[in-house]
Amino acid sequence: MRRETQNILLVLLGGALLKISFSGLYLRYVKPGLLPLLIAGGVIMIGLALFGIVRDIRRGRPVEKTAAGSGDSAGSGDSAEHDEHDDHAEHGGHEHSHSSRSTWLLLLPVLAVFLISPPALGGDVVGSAADTNQTQRARNLLGELPTGDVIPLSMTEFITRTAWDESGTLDNRRVKLTGFLTRAEGSTYVARIAISCCAADARPLKVKLLGDVPSLPDEQWVEVTGQVVPKSASEQTSWVPSFTVESFDAVAEPAEPYES
Repeated sequence: MRRETQNILLVLLGGALLKISFSGLYLRYVKPGLLPLLIAGGVIMIGLALFGIVRDIRRGRPVEKTAAGSGDSAGSGDSAEHDEHDDHAEHGGHEHSHSSRSTWLLLLPVLAVFLISPPALGGDVVGSAADTNQTQRARNLLGELPTGDVIPLSMTEFITRTAWDESGTLDNRRVKLTGFLTRAEGSTYVARIAISCCAADARPLKVKLLGDVPSLPDEQWVEVTGQVVPKSASEQTSWVPSFTVESFDAVAEPAEPYES
């Protein structure tokens, strides 16, 4: 790969990182805590590219002067080199052309970041079972429930409590959940995607909705208020709890679509 191509790719890739960082799109790829690393990575890439460009410009000046000053003294040596260059162009030029074209294909993923804004992971990631490993890891993090008539809980805490809190602290308590709708085998679920680091380790979380569920499209984000069906999260239901709906509101997708 030519040095100029390397520098251009570094500038574009660094620019892509800064673009998704300052536009907030990075939340579709990684956790919020990784924002400083993304910004630092983009700045370093652009800095390295600019350093390489300036270095090449400085190195190129004396070479041009030397080549111009030694043109007359080269004589027959230049003629031989010219013949050799022509021979190389005749036999190897075609191969070099293909190499350059394949190098520029590396721009495609960079352009994709600039031109395409992928949606956050949604219903296509949610399988037929909840992630039991996630609830097991969070088992020891249970604390006291907040007070109030309606308790807003994350999907992670809600599923963890329904699966592992044998004391039934959520029984007969009104809870509000936020997630997107997904449907499977005639049932409707409110779901959320949880990540530990980035979208590559995404884990699906879902709750089965019972009662009067409005006919809204899949992937629609909602706030659902209701009560858990006691003992509904079990090995037989793949640890997916059931939730009796009392109120149902469509909302906009949150700026941070994933749970940690």
